Amino acid sequence: MKVKIPEYEKRTLTQLKEQYELEKELAQKLLRATKAERRYLYTQVYNELFQKIPHHPLLTRKRDKEFQDKLISQKMKLLRRFLKPDTIFLEVGPGDCSLSFKVAQYVKKVYAVDVSEEITQNEKLPSNFELIISDGSSIPVPENSIHIAYSDQLIEHLHPDDALEQLKAIYRALVPGGLYLCITPSRLYGPHDISKYFDEVSSGFHLKEYTIVELSKLFRKTGFSKIVTFIGGKGIYLRFPSYPLRMCERTLNILPNPIRKRVASTLLFKALLGITIIGVKRR
Repeated sequence: MKVKIPEYEKRTLTQLKEQYELEKELAQKLLRATKAERRYLYTQVYNELFQKIPHHPLLTRKRDKEFQDKLISQKMKLLRRFLKPDTIFLEVGPGDCSLSFKVAQYVKKVYAVDVSEEITQNEKLPSNFELIISDGSSIPVPENSIHIAYSDQLIEHLHPDDALEQLKAIYRALVPGGLYLCITPSRLYGPHDISKYFDEVSSGFHLKEYTIVELSKLFRKTGFSKIVTFIGGKGIYLRFPSYPLRMCERTLNILPNPIRKRVASTLLFKALLGITIIGVKRR
């Protein structure tokens, strides 16, 4: 397969292949592992990835302050409308925790739950911030304590069996009426992990990519009483009814794969189908 590297990707083809081969190997370990094995395996594989791939974007972007500031600004445009001084905030899969650090300026308490502490080592932590290392599906914070839970590019990294378990754990952590804001890339124009340069479907650390329909069903199965969908991106998000989005997905799903990806990869469809949903816990 011919690899087309976009202009924004500054790494060499050799570096991309290095990450791709390692992620494929480690992803297969996760997919083949038993539930008990995955309890410790998430931490092991992500630590191994970041230790062996020093050019990984999550590590190198820490040194690009201009990029980080722009990215955090875009995310905060969506989040600020939900934050209050007495808010207890939870970010799941926080990466380098730069967003959580920013949110800590506006709320009472921030929990960040991740499977690896490699990215956040040597960081100066805000006094109202707490990093918690998880097994990949549990959310070890007090039950009924979180007002706003948030994840961006996280659920697709979980084994499908663990995604439901983690959703249930987030649901338990939320106060009645609490919100879980989940952002994840659409399967319809994927893959979105490192395998996008080499494969037709995700084979790296995106263990399962979703559609709005699939993720909404998972949220309802967990117990969320209301689901709100947004469209947009890069800091501009508008609440939008889910029905036309579901119809759009179903139409695209019947198209042949090459045509579907060409259509779904346009700016219009990316804005419509990039998954940004909020689950509201029953009061």
